[in-house]
Amino acid sequence: MSIFRRGTKGKTRGWHPPVKPRYPGAPDAGALLTLFRDCGDFRAMDLRLGGKEGKLTGTLCYLDGLVDGDAVGEAVIRPLTEEERFGTAAGPEEAAALAREALAWFYSFRIRRSLEETASDLTEGCCALVFSGLALTFETKAALGRGVEQPETEKTVKGAKEAFTEIYRQNTALLRRRLRCPELKLRELTVGRRSRTRVGIVYLDGLTDPLLGEELQSRLERLDLDGLMNTGDLEEYLLEKSSPFPQMLATERPDRFAMELLQGRAGLLVDGLPLGFLLPATLAETLRVPEDTAAHYTVASVLTLLRYLALFLSVLLPALYVAVTMYHQEMVPTRLLLSIIQSKQDVPFSTAGETLGMLVAFELLQEAGLRLPATIGQSVSIIGALIVGQSAVEAKVISPVVVIAVAIAGITGYTMPNQDMAAALRLCRFGMVILSVGLGLFGMVTGSLLLIYYLCTLEPFGTAYLSPFCDGSLREVLGVVLRLPLPRSKNRLPWLKPADKRRQK
Repeated sequence: MSIFRRGTKGKTRGWHPPVKPRYPGAPDAGALLTLFRDCGDFRAMDLRLGGKEGKLTGTLCYLDGLVDGDAVGEAVIRPLTEEERFGTAAGPEEAAALAREALAWFYSFRIRRSLEETASDLTEGCCALVFSGLALTFETKAALGRGVEQPETEKTVKGAKEAFTEIYRQNTALLRRRLRCPELKLRELTVGRRSRTRVGIVYLDGLTDPLLGEELQSRLERLDLDGLMNTGDLEEYLLEKSSPFPQMLATERPDRFAMELLQGRAGLLVDGLPLGFLLPATLAETLRVPEDTAAHYTVASVLTLLRYLALFLSVLLPALYVAVTMYHQEMVPTRLLLSIIQSKQDVPFSTAGETLGMLVAFELLQEAGLRLPATIGQSVSIIGALIVGQSAVEAKVISPVVVIAVAIAGITGYTMPNQDMAAALRLCRFGMVILSVGLGLFGMVTGSLLLIYYLCTLEPFGTAYLSPFCDGSLREVLGVVLRLPLPRSKNRLPWLKPADKRRQK
């Protein structure tokens, strides 16, 4: 059986057979004018190659705003209209042959013999010299978009200060600057019938598992979407089993992207998204940060252990408080139990009601802080946390112990390096509290077992999500929970099945 599981009918959810070309036929100026009718930014002009004495006339087409006007004028129109360069061209094939000899001042051109390819090049920022049945496209893209900036969501202290941008080719250049080897491969595909989004599959030849790259390309080629606009379009269609737990790592840092490629993962770069996607993801990887390798191994190990502790507290602490105070008061020390009873004497709501209410209020405050502008959102968070919470305690609406339990669970959730993982943990927190309300500690334990079982069923691209906890040796488990000294980390992660298992001698 293949390591990549298929559905019962041999097809994965959301996949469709490849569609036929939407714009059949050969390139032609009239066909392009019809295709781009009612497009105010479409420009077309007749151009005689070789100037007045030239024998061949074509139509220069481009989309205003996507091309650099100076590049079109100086690198395309000017050399094409010089008699000594293209004056001898008597047909489209001769013009293509002369262009192939670099008699024009541009660095990249393509010969297109289909209308669909020509239209695709125009929408990507090229200008096209169209003849009957053949087109020459020149790459004259305008420099649009923002420059390279610092990462916003993945803060760095001792690492690089560069982040991916929305410009695809700029992202590939950032990656090439870190991995200067020809083994870094970049397979480019076009996804989306209408968006025509360029997607690059990135991997290291001779290191990454060949089956991983082939399977990823096969799934991308069979995607049938109108447009690829956000991360959900990738995750929900590429993965065999959709889950709130992240099965693809999204990073805005090129240095982390390169580090994961060196471990044996494959990556995706999508035009228009300032993120790089790495797969397959595991639970252990979502709790690691690039700074772990920059810090001393003892410091990094302690911080990693704190993140695992924070994961358990974020999911289980509110549920544990509800179960103990409602069903198992004998487990609480006497002085602490008396303090809890005293704080709840004047509170009109039950423990379950106030705990669930505080969790909902915490989520509302977090959502408000995210959606509002930065300065206003910060003010809302402070007001909600300090003024409203303190007022509710003083008014005897909620007990202070519930506030402490929910606040600790929320703070520990913020320590998760991966925001998708933090969102999944918030959902699990609600589920655990509801089970504890109904069944006490038995419900919390049952919920924990069900959660572990569910995580065991996740196998993104044939890799167990709980690796190495479910299928690794003790040394491998210690290798992800603790950060070993780098000279002793000689092997790559075995569950990624790298072709080159050794990272150093």
